[in-house]
Amino acid sequence: MSAAPRTGTAPVVEQPAPGRLRERFALGSSGVWAAVQAIGLSYAVVGLLAVVAVLDAPSASGVDGGLGAGVAVATGLWLLGHGVPLSAAGATVTVVPLGITALALFSLHVAAKRSAVPTLAAWVAGTLTYTAVTATLAIALDVAGGTAAASGALDVVVQVGAAVVGGLVVGGGGIALGMFSAPDGPLLAGLAPRMNPYLPDTLRLGMRAAVVGVALLVGLGGLLVAAWVVLGRETTSLVAAGLGASGLGAVLLGLGQAALVPNLVVWATAWIAGPGFVVGEGSTFSTATTEAAALPAVPLLGVLPGESWSTPAAAWAPVLVVACGAVGGWFAWQRLEPGLVRPRDLAWIAGGATLGAGVLTLALQWAAGGSVGGDALAVVGADAWVTGGLVAAEIGGGAAVVLVGCHLRERWRRGDGGGTAT
Repeated sequence: MSAAPRTGTAPVVEQPAPGRLRERFALGSSGVWAAVQAIGLSYAVVGLLAVVAVLDAPSASGVDGGLGAGVAVATGLWLLGHGVPLSAAGATVTVVPLGITALALFSLHVAAKRSAVPTLAAWVAGTLTYTAVTATLAIALDVAGGTAAASGALDVVVQVGAAVVGGLVVGGGGIALGMFSAPDGPLLAGLAPRMNPYLPDTLRLGMRAAVVGVALLVGLGGLLVAAWVVLGRETTSLVAAGLGASGLGAVLLGLGQAALVPNLVVWATAWIAGPGFVVGEGSTFSTATTEAAALPAVPLLGVLPGESWSTPAAAWAPVLVVACGAVGGWFAWQRLEPGLVRPRDLAWIAGGATLGAGVLTLALQWAAGGSVGGDALAVVGADAWVTGGLVAAEIGGGAAVVLVGCHLRERWRRGDGGGTAT
């Protein structure tokens, strides 16, 4: 007996409805539009200052005057803020001016919060657009500056690769921040249930405690830099006067140095944590010793701490980092059900605090340090690995002390050992 002939066949692959395609395109285009706005805003700020500086004082800037030269300088500085090394006058600058990075992140945050629909399609489209523009600018700068012919294809690949990584990190991170803070955006807490199969809730709570501890440490670094600025204002004034900058030139010099103030704040956290930092080979700035090498006449360098800062009392500065970890531990404890906490939960939280603090510090110190060409500023910043390890131990230790102390107090009060974290 033969089967009846089929009158039609079902499609093997279901085609999306035209309306669904238009909806996805609209969602993705909102992310693209947010990325374009952010690029335009951040680049315009950097570009305006760079072009004015080159046109106003070409000899001081080391670049032949002209609009094209100003655009090239602006592009190089904007890319440097995304981690792309800048080659100028035979030297390579790898220190990321975190002020420019912060400007880019702020622009992305505002643009995504106002224009991007908080969906995965918009985030992917915006991130890819931002990355594509960053890589394109890097290629254009290499071609215009003759880097491709002078240094070879490998250096160009490295430059473009750095631009891609920087675009993904800065673009993706900034757009995500904007989407999460949007009124109708997804809450970070809503992502927690999706992570349950991969990370224990107590480990994630410890990582949140690490963010609290590192944020407090950065705040202490900012206060310390403010003290250095106030006490070193006479030195910076003498250096600025020696440069002969006045009027527009002085304003541009100040704004240019402002882009590096966040770097100095990050270095100050290494000073507080113990290992300190260097500004040029042969120099050391720490609580234990201060040895300043010959430095260029840059007013910002006049705020660096002198020998009077290396005292027996200053050697106790790492205790402040432990205190930051203690606050993070208290933050975590307040989000637990005391009667249900077990020792292993405390171990997960302390481990998360230690790991999170180490990774965050490593990333910050790595981004803030590098090289500003050769000679006197060939090496600047702190040892990222050493500082990250010490901060991890100090913040994790502080968090553990508070968690164990609170747990023992709760056991003594209740007369039992408790259960699990909520």
